[in-house]
Amino acid sequence: MIFSSLTFLCLFLPVTVGFYYLLPEKLKNGFLFAASLVFYAWGEPKYILLMLFSAAFDYMNGLLLDRARQKGKRAAMKAVLALSVAVNLGLLAFFKYAGFFVDNLNALGWFYLPFSAPPLPVGISFYTFQTLSYTVDVYRGRVRPQRNFVDFGMYVAMFPQLIAGPIVRYADIEAQLKNRAVSANAFASGVFRFTVGLAKKVLVANAAGQLWEEISARQGHTSALTAWLGALAFALQIYYDFSGYSDMAIGLGGMFGFTLPENFLHPYESASVAEFWRRWHVTLGVWFREYLYIPLGGNRCGAGRQIFNLFVVWFLTGLWHGAGWNYILWGLYFFVLLVLERFVFKKPLPKLPAAARHALTLLLVLVSWVIFACGDMPTLGAYLKSMFAGPPADGAALYYLRSYALPLLLGAALSVRLVPNALKALEARLKTHKTAVFVCKAVGALALAAVSVVSIVAGAYNPFLYFRF
Repeated sequence: MIFSSLTFLCLFLPVTVGFYYLLPEKLKNGFLFAASLVFYAWGEPKYILLMLFSAAFDYMNGLLLDRARQKGKRAAMKAVLALSVAVNLGLLAFFKYAGFFVDNLNALGWFYLPFSAPPLPVGISFYTFQTLSYTVDVYRGRVRPQRNFVDFGMYVAMFPQLIAGPIVRYADIEAQLKNRAVSANAFASGVFRFTVGLAKKVLVANAAGQLWEEISARQGHTSALTAWLGALAFALQIYYDFSGYSDMAIGLGGMFGFTLPENFLHPYESASVAEFWRRWHVTLGVWFREYLYIPLGGNRCGAGRQIFNLFVVWFLTGLWHGAGWNYILWGLYFFVLLVLERFVFKKPLPKLPAAARHALTLLLVLVSWVIFACGDMPTLGAYLKSMFAGPPADGAALYYLRSYALPLLLGAALSVRLVPNALKALEARLKTHKTAVFVCKAVGALALAAVSVVSIVAGAYNPFLYFRF
């Protein structure tokens, strides 16, 4: 089940919200836990036990760490943490990477291992990082262990962020598990945020995705203009697909009283690659910084060790996104760019005009999305050749520009803060007219919801990219 499906919008969500507010406070967490299991089982019934095992396993690890700390047994604490890391990453490696590893071994031709990769459990990359971060934070003493399994299970399985994030660390919502309240305004804001995310996904990401599918199907046999147009389309698709989903998740969390962390901060406004990654998939960047980069030594060491630390983080960031060489290459591409920014062009880059730095960053990011999207090296090579050495333009480019002008322009306009800032400024000027603002938001949300639902009912192209990860 995905948020942009009629089943979710017309059945699961209204029923869940209705029952949630009818129940007394002491039953709300248990109900959300049960509802989240139903949500997951709707599409992945055979893997629900795997998710429950991950939750139960790290719930017990948290209690064992606390007991060992109280008895002053530091060695036992390290053993529990090591077991948690090994089991969590072992499960992730088996389900997500075993097939990739065996296929590459078999390709060497030295021997043949008969192995059929299991289907990838939906959301495993996200809930594994959540449970693992909980164990690490308990070990570090940053959070107290949760003693109520229902509350902990609800944190792991909570359906707004279960499938594709944001990656919510236990420390982010520890207090909210027991004490949260929803006002009418907060609930309305959650509904509005969800609706905006739904519109971003259905009206912009899906249209951009259709364009990318058409252009990528040409497998590099195209003009430079068409190839760059395809890169732009994929850049808009993945941004509005994922940021729209994050908006919906944050909005849903708000409906149930949770404040979930922001995941996208208008990354296409960035004037450097480092800034782009401070704004793109923020919770993943925070996770890698807190649980890998800083423990490796971070910036607190010499240049050589910093480069090694960056290599490890970006190799694993690429691998986290998928079991494919294109994802690894994508991660290493950003590793090289970040090393160049930090150690080679640290002084000359800031001297460039802001517009030039912004344009250069966008160009580098567009190339990165082509690497990300092309699943094999021959296809990638052909596409990059079209971008940089193909004929300047062709009739296809003009056709695509005419056919997809509206979603492309809308996507480009909404990717910067111009429209949100204008709306905030207008709302600030109307702060004495709260009822009028509320009515305008409600009408706007209804209009966006209606157009989005009509698009879904029409059976339009409606994939979700991050199901792969």
